[in-house]
Amino acid sequence: MDKQQLWYLENIDVGDIFCDTKMGEHMEHSSMKSFKKNDYVYFPDDSSDKIFFIAEGSIKVGSMNDQGKEITKAILGKGEVFGELSIIGESSRRDFAVAMENTNVCIVSTEQMKTLIKDHNALSLFFMKLMGSKVLEMEKRLESLVFKDSKTRILEFIVDQVGTRGQQVGYEWVIRNQLTHQEMANICATSRQTVTTLLNELRNKNIITFDRRRMLIRDLEKLKAEMNV
Repeated sequence: MDKQQLWYLENIDVGDIFCDTKMGEHMEHSSMKSFKKNDYVYFPDDSSDKIFFIAEGSIKVGSMNDQGKEITKAILGKGEVFGELSIIGESSRRDFAVAMENTNVCIVSTEQMKTLIKDHNALSLFFMKLMGSKVLEMEKRLESLVFKDSKTRILEFIVDQVGTRGQQVGYEWVIRNQLTHQEMANICATSRQTVTTLLNELRNKNIITFDRRRMLIRDLEKLKAEMNV
């Protein structure tokens, strides 16, 4: 998600709501759990009875079609929430959630969260805005799929990753725990070969460099300009 789309977090300390002891007896059924890279938090058809807050790390949420092809729906990082559809009646998971790196999550049962929502108006507003923001994000991705070519979708995704996960180092930006080319292809609805070809072109232009662990954006403005070429 773009940082500007995190407006729903304003004035709500989600970390306190999920994991802080000051919530007292309301949090007696919450727990912190660690997942190693590639560990699954849940699978499709698992019972949808918990909500998750990412304390550290990152989570990929996606699904598989009948042919076994993976569809990546979201890449979530520290401070974000997933599994929230259980609040509005989802009985079993439609998606999977998997750790993309060593990740710590705080887990709250759906019933406990419903109690918290009754007692904290800000929390109710948070979930309304959270779900609304995710709908807007999916609409944005659908519009991109219909109206933009593969190159533009990949470039927009990299720029978005700079905004959400990038760390500035001088005039450059580094994105650590870089996604594989296949994972980027899944998100951008294109092929791995298309992603690899474009990334190599950007590297040859000295706009980016990358390896399995990170991507370094050498010139962010030139990267953005590639969307208009």
